[in-house]
Amino acid sequence: MFLENTTKQPRGGGWIEVICGSMFSGKTEELIRRLNRAKIARQSVEIFKPAIDIRYNLENVVSHNETSIKSTPVQTASQIVLLANDVDVVGIDEAQFFDNELAAVCNLLANDGIRVIIAGLDMDFQGNPFGPIPALMATAEYVTKVHAICIDCGSLAQYSHRLVENKSLVLLGETDRYVPLCRKCFLDKRNNK
Repeated sequence: MFLENTTKQPRGGGWIEVICGSMFSGKTEELIRRLNRAKIARQSVEIFKPAIDIRYNLENVVSHNETSIKSTPVQTASQIVLLANDVDVVGIDEAQFFDNELAAVCNLLANDGIRVIIAGLDMDFQGNPFGPIPALMATAEYVTKVHAICIDCGSLAQYSHRLVENKSLVLLGETDRYVPLCRKCFLDKRNNK
């Protein structure tokens, strides 16, 4: 079980936390909660999101339940290193949309004594590992997998099922394009196509 550590660490004492799961599982809400707690602990915090994510707001990170926190949109993972100056904590939302350099960037920040908290989808709409998330999970000190509720049967859901026909790996959307499903319901839907 992950016990959140909000204390300030000495230089060289950074670490990586990954919050992952399906769509509608509360990843961003948990990220915002941890970042707000770091602010309460008087830590300097910087939040980043991919510039491609404009679903709710151009700049803010916003959860499905409309909790928000100010962030800096960036085009590439390498920009995070350039913009994360004199901070104790770096938050990164929608990590699956970043390039594969994100894992190296996060490790660089953690090696420099920064607490890095990342939220993102661990699987794409086909049920395959998504973007840099597997590498981040492998190198993180803490991994929290959160679950949604399957809209078909009510079990814990870990899959993001796409409702529309589109083969593109990246397709931004909400409940109009995706629903959370458990393994059985996900496989049933995929086998009945």
